[in-house]
Amino acid sequence: MKSSLRLLPLGAALALSLLPVPAMAAPAMAAPAGHAAPSVAEQDVMPHLRALQQIADRNGGNRAHGTRGYTESVAYVRHALDRAGFRTELRRFEADGRAGYNLIADWPGGDPRHVLLTGAHLDSVEQGPGINDNGSGSASVLAAALKVAEARLKPARHLRFAWWGAEEGGLFGSANYVDGLSAADRSAIDLYLNFDQTGSRNTRQWLVVQDGPGADEAAGRAFASWFAARGLATFDIGVGGSDNESFGKAGIPSSGFSTGISDCIHEACDNLANVDPATETTSTNALIDVVWQLAATTRP
Repeated sequence: MKSSLRLLPLGAALALSLLPVPAMAAPAMAAPAGHAAPSVAEQDVMPHLRALQQIADRNGGNRAHGTRGYTESVAYVRHALDRAGFRTELRRFEADGRAGYNLIADWPGGDPRHVLLTGAHLDSVEQGPGINDNGSGSASVLAAALKVAEARLKPARHLRFAWWGAEEGGLFGSANYVDGLSAADRSAIDLYLNFDQTGSRNTRQWLVVQDGPGADEAAGRAFASWFAARGLATFDIGVGGSDNESFGKAGIPSSGFSTGISDCIHEACDNLANVDPATETTSTNALIDVVWQLAATTRP
């Protein structure tokens, strides 16, 4: 669904952004891109998922598009990013007769003609809290963004992070973002990385986007190589089924990965117990490492 693009008034969101977020340690000096990527531990990632679970618990058991649960989820993520030094904005759109919001966060610096965009959908379905689908991907992207800030990274590419609304109803949020880009802004996005369900229990292999229309093979190989170096199996899922499809249709190269369909999906049982902390931590470290690699150069 195409719609007009406009900013959400800040007051409503800021009123909801008082939830606690993990504190960040101040680094001694900035890190240039290309140096070894940092890593996260379980305690860097899982608190974000616990916060999203608590938001769902006090809002009818879900964080769906058009609900207060979703608005509070956006406010939680934005508060963490604002504290870390990102430039954030909310972009409003309409889908299924309700207001939706995309959260966009830019890290200062890097070549604006070469943008590395990393994203995940933040909404759940109405039937459940959506902690793996897709609180897990949202938490991984947030943890990666906070590591960028903690390192005060100086990337060659401009780094942008996004949390999409209304994915569950039909990729509405990411499609709205892409439709609202000018020709120049669209061509400036070198690559989009998407993460949907990064913490599934009983994960045996990671599903990496490496091939298909719009897929960026080099980024796909970077993810596959990271997992292979740790004895973890991958296979190619092609493009489709999540927000990377919105970018691929617009001719913007994309990649990313998933841990596959979790034990519970689109139901009330998609709660904290539906996420494996070790898998979520592994996924987040893969995301961080490849972002660090890709941030270091503007070459394809």
